[in-house]
Amino acid sequence: MSEQILTVLKFCLLALLYLFLARVVWVVSNELRGTPAVRAVAAAPGAPLAAGRPRRRAWRVVVTGPGQEHGRTHAVDGEATVGRGGGCTISLPSDTYVSQVHARLVTRGGDLWVEDLGSTNGTYVNGRRIEAPAKLRRGDRVQVGETVLEADR
Repeated sequence: MSEQILTVLKFCLLALLYLFLARVVWVVSNELRGTPAVRAVAAAPGAPLAAGRPRRRAWRVVVTGPGQEHGRTHAVDGEATVGRGGGCTISLPSDTYVSQVHARLVTRGGDLWVEDLGSTNGTYVNGRRIEAPAKLRRGDRVQVGETVLEADR
């Protein structure tokens, strides 16, 4: 090979090495920052307003999945976040397919809503991936990573 081609290949290899190192630094810094703050979300289309409605019994979710106690329950009254991060209301540190802050459960007007917070692997309700906040009914199954949450009253 000629000298010019070898020089170009050396610079390409060097550029790839720097891109790889930049990506590693970016991923490590994101992991070290911890759990990101949860952003406020506008009410879902058709979501009833909480004002003026009588208060019902709080929702709860039953958690089953890898590394979880079978049937562990969490009460959801207001808002709960689901993810691997330590600051999440429902922390799933052993499920590697769950994002740091994966999804959010919100009660509005006595109804329970689930919203994906930009997770890598998505959030599924009864086997269907959701793109917008989805209203849950009793018995609906929400899958985040390999963990399943079942809505209950």
